[in-house]
Amino acid sequence: MQSLLLPKLYVDSIHHIDLDDLKARGIDTIVTDLDNTLVPWAECEANPTMLAWLEHVREKGFKICLLSNALEPRIAYFREVMGVPGLSKANKPSRRAFLQALEMLGSRPAQTAMVGDQIFTDVLGGNRLGLYTILVMPLCRKEFIGTRIVRLVERIILRNLVPTKRGIPRR
Repeated sequence: MQSLLLPKLYVDSIHHIDLDDLKARGIDTIVTDLDNTLVPWAECEANPTMLAWLEHVREKGFKICLLSNALEPRIAYFREVMGVPGLSKANKPSRRAFLQALEMLGSRPAQTAMVGDQIFTDVLGGNRLGLYTILVMPLCRKEFIGTRIVRLVERIILRNLVPTKRGIPRR
């Protein structure tokens, strides 16, 4: 179970993901969480910094899809503003939504990276399908109450899987 909770890469933010390295690994698809990965949890607008990152991802030739446990109205807004497909109420780490995202993009697990801020949803779900999982630090401390409880357990796991001690490349 421990390896399913271990991301392939642990970075401070989406801006620290080396897109050229992903390309070199044969990855051409990015499935990403929204809340506290791309935008702060309570943020209702797409910020210019995130939109610039998204444009850079597209310029590098990546396909991208949102995969979130958030409700449909929130994801619908961000899908439209970002111009990307996406799934709401994904019930991550369930395999079903990850498979739907791959099907939407015409991608295979081996060519896909999953980017997210949570071990028990994003990393676990991505690893269950063999995606290249990238854990980012949450953008803000404000979160859904259930997520705050899970974060306590995540801190314990991260403490025991400290990247520099366990070999997780952290940039």
